[in-house]
Amino acid sequence: MKIAIYQMDVIAGNPRANERKVQKWVEETMEAEKPDILVLPEMWTTAYTLKELQELAEDDRRETERFLQGLAKQHRVNLVAGSYATKVKNKIFNRAFVFNRSGELVYHYDKIHLVPMLDEPRYLEAGEKHAEVFELDGYKMGLVICYDLRFPELIRGLALAGANVLFVVAEWPEARASHWQILQQARAIENQCYVVSSNRVGTYDNVEFAGRSFVINPWGDVEAKGSQDQEETITATIDVGKVQEMRELVPVFASRVPTKYKKLHEEATQINGK
Repeated sequence: MKIAIYQMDVIAGNPRANERKVQKWVEETMEAEKPDILVLPEMWTTAYTLKELQELAEDDRRETERFLQGLAKQHRVNLVAGSYATKVKNKIFNRAFVFNRSGELVYHYDKIHLVPMLDEPRYLEAGEKHAEVFELDGYKMGLVICYDLRFPELIRGLALAGANVLFVVAEWPEARASHWQILQQARAIENQCYVVSSNRVGTYDNVEFAGRSFVINPWGDVEAKGSQDQEETITATIDVGKVQEMRELVPVFASRVPTKYKKLHEEATQINGK
């Protein structure tokens, strides 16, 4: 299965201009690489223009959704379409979309964990539903958004539900770039799955973004990595069969004893940062 990732420099506050960039990238990438899955980053239509999202967010007209459906159907390609601000009854969610080769919406996910450091909770609503697995070309996969990567229990749940590939769409900052790589490798190793990420480059509002989009295999090895600051396409061919091989070689899931974890979980106190 061949994957192509768009490590994109997002034009702040201009959804239509970003759509033109994505359309051009899809056309060129499909001709040059012929991938099975295309991956876009987080908030690629607007960037983190949080104060402007009431005007810029996707609304009932669903223009961006139709645009993405058309791309997937036209090029007969699976599209992990990153995320963009989506308005639902005056609430704005950071929502990610997945389309199959027929242009059908397979799955959408609203970011559960909002970033306090970026003041996201003032402008966005946290996802109200559980994350779930979805299928593309018969393979089970999962999807999280940026800050979600820091919550291993979320991703372990997706792995237990059968996910062989985890997609991470992000606008992760350069200030925490070391965490970005280490956490992805940790999630790949502990869940024995592929981790595929799309992160943006460039700067906005004095924040520099980290780039370094990844494809990491179930052993935790980096199979492909983007640069720190260049807009580019990262490609890799993954063998999903390696997931089961890894899980048989090091039988972490068979060794789990969840009945011994429950009491600890129930008695744990919340860390409040003090």
